Amino acid sequence: MTETTPTPSDSAPAPDGARVPTADADGTDLAPRPGTITLAATPIGNTGDASPRLRSALAHADVVAAEDTRRVLNLAQRLGLRIPGRVLAFHEHNERDRAGELIEAARGGASVLMVSDAGMPSVSDPGYRLVVAATQADVPVTVAPGPSAVLTALALSGLASDRFCFEGFLPRKAGEQERALAELADERRTLIFFESPRRVHATLTAMAAAFGADRRAALCRELTKTHEEVRRATLGELVGSTADGELGEIVLVVAGAEPRSADPREAAREALALADEGLRLKAAAARVAQESGLRTNEVYRAALALREGRQD
Repeated sequence: MTETTPTPSDSAPAPDGARVPTADADGTDLAPRPGTITLAATPIGNTGDASPRLRSALAHADVVAAEDTRRVLNLAQRLGLRIPGRVLAFHEHNERDRAGELIEAARGGASVLMVSDAGMPSVSDPGYRLVVAATQADVPVTVAPGPSAVLTALALSGLASDRFCFEGFLPRKAGEQERALAELADERRTLIFFESPRRVHATLTAMAAAFGADRRAALCRELTKTHEEVRRATLGELVGSTADGELGEIVLVVAGAEPRSADPREAAREALALADEGLRLKAAAARVAQESGLRTNEVYRAALALREGRQD
């Protein structure tokens, strides 16, 4: 199915005749704006997580671009509403071509809604090219926030959440995956990955080899659904627990690397080398300190001492 045009309705009633509001109790707009593309987050599992803005957007948008038209129509049915606007398929295979059509619709004054199968569009899902093209065409883009598998898994993982990075899906080819993990081995921020249930055991095995089997991690499965599960363990332990396979959507959260013990004098030499290339010594010391785990002042003082020794 590539395009669906439900029965038109000027106010988009729900199937039972109830009206879907266009504003909340304090008068804040809920409905999508004319001439604007709205990226709306959809539930990642629990339909009850659908926001009032998502409900209103589905019920009032002139055009709804969906990663899978059948899924968005099914979601609307579960929410007890109809989608009166034009429903278009918008996925990785037609994103580049269809983006122009959506931009022209917005330019013509239509309200355009973009949704993915679950979570926020453009985050490991279609939508990125649409945002880039709309920005270049000066077409307004806004977001109706909502559920996020990335942040949900991070919050549940029990791992540090003050600094983190999202890596999405790792490369499937063994060589490319090995190189990607090697580049991340010394990353000190918490790492978040998406993975399929049939590949998760092999991925965890590769992570244990690259990061060390003792690195803490969390396997988050079926988030917000009835069988939600979070396993907090070492990578080695998770390798063992997934040997027989897994079911459901999976997010992996991996602790960042511990700071490596470093020699202040060696760090000072690195800072001086950066300073010789034109970087201010204080900034060079800060950069080296971040990479080495040492304190900036410690590296800076050692660098000053070495510099004075050079001058003697």
